[in-house]
Amino acid sequence: MEKFNEILGKIDSVVWGIPLIVLILGCGLLLTFRTRGIQIRRLGTSLKLMFAKEETADGEVSSFGALCTALSATIGTGNIVGVATAIALGGPGALFWMEVAAFLGMATKYSEGLLAVKYRITDKQGQMLGGPFYYIENGMGSRWKWLGKLFALFGVLAGLLGIGTMTQVNGISTAANNFFDPEMAHTVSLFGSEYTWTQIITSIIITACTALIIIGGIKRIASASEIIVPLMAVAYIICCLIIIFGHITEIPTAIAEIVKSAFGLKAAAGGAAGAIFAAMQNGVSRGIFSNEAGLGSAPIAAAAAKSNDCAKQGLVTMTGTFIDTIIVCTMTGLSIVISGCINTNPDLEGVEITTAAFQYGLPFPDKAASFVLMICLVFFAFTTILGWNYYSERCLAYLTNSNRTLILIFRFLYIAAVFMGTYLTVESVWTIANIFNGLMALPNIIALVALSGVVSKETKDYLERDKKLRLK
Repeated sequence: MEKFNEILGKIDSVVWGIPLIVLILGCGLLLTFRTRGIQIRRLGTSLKLMFAKEETADGEVSSFGALCTALSATIGTGNIVGVATAIALGGPGALFWMEVAAFLGMATKYSEGLLAVKYRITDKQGQMLGGPFYYIENGMGSRWKWLGKLFALFGVLAGLLGIGTMTQVNGISTAANNFFDPEMAHTVSLFGSEYTWTQIITSIIITACTALIIIGGIKRIASASEIIVPLMAVAYIICCLIIIFGHITEIPTAIAEIVKSAFGLKAAAGGAAGAIFAAMQNGVSRGIFSNEAGLGSAPIAAAAAKSNDCAKQGLVTMTGTFIDTIIVCTMTGLSIVISGCINTNPDLEGVEITTAAFQYGLPFPDKAASFVLMICLVFFAFTTILGWNYYSERCLAYLTNSNRTLILIFRFLYIAAVFMGTYLTVESVWTIANIFNGLMALPNIIALVALSGVVSKETKDYLERDKKLRLK
């Protein structure tokens, strides 16, 4: 297993090297410029549009339902475990670069949602289909269809083997085990390793619940997400606010530590460049894992929204990154840095780090704090499993011309992958997810850059229409 993890680590360092990081940040900067800073100028409007309804518009679910489906896939282990992992590997400065990537990523996410609706199609069953593969094929031209298929292939693999299944159930089972059996007192030998009964029972329950819901498709997933995501997001944010306001005097010191770490100011002489790159690499990659800006997943859900205005749907899609990273990840990161648990106990990893931060900051007994975090993580990660099933199925449908038999087989494979995620190491599942995220992002970023002129034109037309309405 050590050799396997070493190989994965080398692949990950190549995929998430300087070129891809520069490409992602550069794409966000380009789209910020070409949309005239849409994430600043129209953030308030986008938050209002989240709840707007267009009953007569084309689409399968409401814009809010589409956003919740997208948020169900983004608000998950990335917000709880991903932030902790980024800080553990890249230092507190990783949070700074996560925020930078998110700010630029809001323009990226806006563009993805806009293009998804503009280039979506209706299949023979009357379903609205869209996403990077369609705006690559219909926007860039049929000669680029191979790039769309490449994106779809990586999307299937990311959903099946990475971000959609294994990382989520692994995080759930780890959190449950930390609460119910942290001493590993009740174990059984499986696959050549020792696992607790808590881990095994958790994987069975999550697998069964996943199987019951994903059979219903986008409408059932959206319905579940509309209920679970807002409730759990609010509950988690309240917990983080209790920690932050309970240690308000420590905020300036925490922010100073984050900024110094981001620019290698705390590193020893000669190590500043390495420290900066470590913070940037882990912050950007884990940020993309969490908010998926540039990954190309959110536009698949956006394409199903009941909306006839592609720019408005782009604004709704953009709020996903704002909520996920600017709000939720920031609060998680501040809670971790304030607690100082990374420095006091460097052996902690994954959800253990966030658990330690909650135990430090919440005015509850340690057991109660662990329980609160476990519940949040379980529901966040579960909805991510549901959202990514939809994404990866749509990718497979594009590759196979909606072959029902292959899609049904994929669902069983997806359910099996959910079950198996518990029995892999934290390091390996996160590295696998990182690799497929990077591979998936590459063709999508190329398309966004190529179609930035279309985004610019549609944005200009929308801003002019909006200005006229305001003057009436």
